[in-house]
Amino acid sequence: MPAGSRIEEIRNELTEVAQAVATARELMQAMVKLLHDRMLKYNWVGFYMLEPGAKPPMLVLGEFQGAITPHTRIPLNQGICGAAASSGQTVVVDDVSKDPRYLACSLQTRSEIVVPVFVHGTVVGELDVDSHFAAAFTPEHQDLVQHCARLVGKKLESAEP
Repeated sequence: MPAGSRIEEIRNELTEVAQAVATARELMQAMVKLLHDRMLKYNWVGFYMLEPGAKPPMLVLGEFQGAITPHTRIPLNQGICGAAASSGQTVVVDDVSKDPRYLACSLQTRSEIVVPVFVHGTVVGELDVDSHFAAAFTPEHQDLVQHCARLVGKKLESAEP
């Protein structure tokens, strides 16, 4: 199956999952498992969510699939994760060894994408994907990961009282 149609198939499946599950947590659990299991180059997939009221602002590891990470809490001003959350912009790093912001989790990680999750226009967390392959995240992959982050944001919005 061509990569583009595989990505589209997974994108559609995740959209269906988002409609079927009751909570954002269930969606994040299903999402990280599906992306980790079905996307060959997605070696670590996880969500970091902003801890409400934390001073300084802190990203806290939530649902994830892959190796255990020592980075369960990341200050907003550190790492590629902190850069994405504080800027509200997707960050794609083709070679983590060349990015001074990279917080080493695994010696095998070669590239990373981090996409903010928004609720009513405010960053509340992010979806982080690491790959053992350099330059693993093409524009099609970026679109898929951004779609996932949007689905989670919408689910979080719909759960509000």
